[in-house]
Amino acid sequence: MLTQIVSLLLGTVASLLSIAFLARVWMQWTRAPFRNPVGQFVVTFTNWAVLPLRRIVPGLFGIDLASVLAAWITQFLFLAVMASLVYSGGFGVLTLGGLLAVAWAAVIGVLKLFIYLLMGVVILAALLSWISPYSPAAPLFNGLSHPLLAPVRRIVPIFGGLDLSPLVVILLLQVALIVLENLHR
Repeated sequence: MLTQIVSLLLGTVASLLSIAFLARVWMQWTRAPFRNPVGQFVVTFTNWAVLPLRRIVPGLFGIDLASVLAAWITQFLFLAVMASLVYSGGFGVLTLGGLLAVAWAAVIGVLKLFIYLLMGVVILAALLSWISPYSPAAPLFNGLSHPLLAPVRRIVPIFGGLDLSPLVVILLLQVALIVLENLHR
């Protein structure tokens, strides 16, 4: 029971922190403006880890590798703590094989969280376009979802004024989650 409670609490904190790091990556890659409440929150919430890592880890092809590394380290530490709680007094993780398994699981975890982030961005952009298209957050989420929706919009026509591209993108992201889950096994 205690392990489940610790897993829930640490997992929630690690996931939220990792998603914030990945949101920073996605916002920079899409060149979304950071002068909005969401952008300011992401920067303020992640600067403590990203700024020191940037001194060591440069960006690559417009991708903020320091933020990606911060997300991976967060997942790695969470999974290592959980593995040490679950397996034989905590020493099974300290082997090379155990550390490599945790490192691979952290990579898969970061990729899954990134897909969940993209799904959330697409869903929020679609909801804002229906409910409140002139909301101050609408341009931000439209900009964040545009790289995902634009290629699909070229292929999938609009039916009776209804844009089905968010549905197609979410289905494709679900397929990616299934693939990642099978890579994890």
